[in-house]
Amino acid sequence: MKPILSFLVSLLVPLALIGTALRILLTPIFFNIEYRMPYFPADEYGFTQQDRLHWAPFAVKYLINNADVSYLGELKFEDGSALYNERELSHMADVKNVVRRALNVWYISLAGLFLLAFLANRGDWVYEYIHALRRGGLWMIGLAVALGAIVGVGIASNPDLFWQFFTFFHSLFFEGDSWLFYFSDTLIRLFPIRFWQDAFLWAAALALGGGAGLAFGLRVPRQ
Repeated sequence: MKPILSFLVSLLVPLALIGTALRILLTPIFFNIEYRMPYFPADEYGFTQQDRLHWAPFAVKYLINNADVSYLGELKFEDGSALYNERELSHMADVKNVVRRALNVWYISLAGLFLLAFLANRGDWVYEYIHALRRGGLWMIGLAVALGAIVGVGIASNPDLFWQFFTFFHSLFFEGDSWLFYFSDTLIRLFPIRFWQDAFLWAAALALGGGAGLAFGLRVPRQ
């Protein structure tokens, strides 16, 4: 039984670390830094940095609050026109569903790790539990390095490689081409492809840091 439970601990670690990285990216920290990067592309349709900093929080807040899509649908430009068109609103509703499922997996993984820690303490297999945490950290390092390599190579030398990865990623969670938009659409103006490249790199770096902390920072008590 202990080997099965310790394997479950290792399996939950990457889920918990990836979920933690996602939750950090869903705070104002990420876009506030990202929009201020000197390399971040300007919006050829007129959004300034301040415009992006003004409108982006609504999209991020929508993904984690309990409001329906009218929260975004009611947003207007100064001339009274809608900030988002119907296609964009439909996609954001889909994204919210995906984010909710991902966060639920995160909550479950954290709860599972705490429960298993309790069982390990009661069942006298703390050694195996901590060993499993370290093993899960190593698994996370492997996943993070792979993701970072794909995105990093895509940014540095082959943009098509990241686009292929980005397309595959969306095909897992969205139907058809519902996630494709015109460059003049608000979602692309706020969140161009560079935003997502850096988001994946941040996620990989955060998960890598967490994995390294577990793999090399935990001390396994002597039996």
